[in-house]
Amino acid sequence: MKHSITIFFVVFSILFANAQSDLSITNAEVSFVFVNNDVEGTLEGFTSESIIDLDQIENSKLKGSVKVETISTGNSIRNWSLRRSKYFDADNFPKIKFESTSVQQEGDIITVKGKLTIKDVAKDVNFSFKRKDKQLVGKTTLYSSDYGINIKSDREKNKVLVELIFQLK
Repeated sequence: MKHSITIFFVVFSILFANAQSDLSITNAEVSFVFVNNDVEGTLEGFTSESIIDLDQIENSKLKGSVKVETISTGNSIRNWSLRRSKYFDADNFPKIKFESTSVQQEGDIITVKGKLTIKDVAKDVNFSFKRKDKQLVGKTTLYSSDYGINIKSDREKNKVLVELIFQLK
C-alpha cells in the first residue's frame, strides 16, 4: 500500500510538472512598420492554437491568425484602401495566418520558422523571439510585394518590419 501511494505521487508529480511547462498564448499585439513610407500600424483579432513548451522548446507549435479588416495605420482612408482588393483583399482573404514548421533556441533567442500566408500566398518566414517575463517578443522582416501587395514597384521599397508580443499563460 505504501508503495502504491508513493508511485501515485511520483506519477502525479511528473504529470503536474509537465503540465506546468506547457504554455499557451492568451493575447497578442501585432504591429508593423512599412519602412519606405514610415507608416506604422497594427492588426487585431488574434486567435491562436499554439502550445509552447519552455522545457523542450523544439516541441512547441505556433499557429495563429489576425483579421485583415482590423488593419489600422492611424489614417482611416489608408486603412480602407489597404483592406480593398488592390492590396490585402479582406473580403476574399479575411485572415493573415502563420503556422510554425520548427522552433529552436540558441542562447536567449528562440527562432521560429514557418509559413506566413497573406492573401493566397504562403511564404517561409523566420521570427526571432526573446522571452521577457510572461511574454515572447518576436520580430521579422518581410516584403509586402512577395505576397502580391505592391505598394511600391521596387521590392526593396516594400520592406515591412513586423513585431509580435505574445502574452503567455
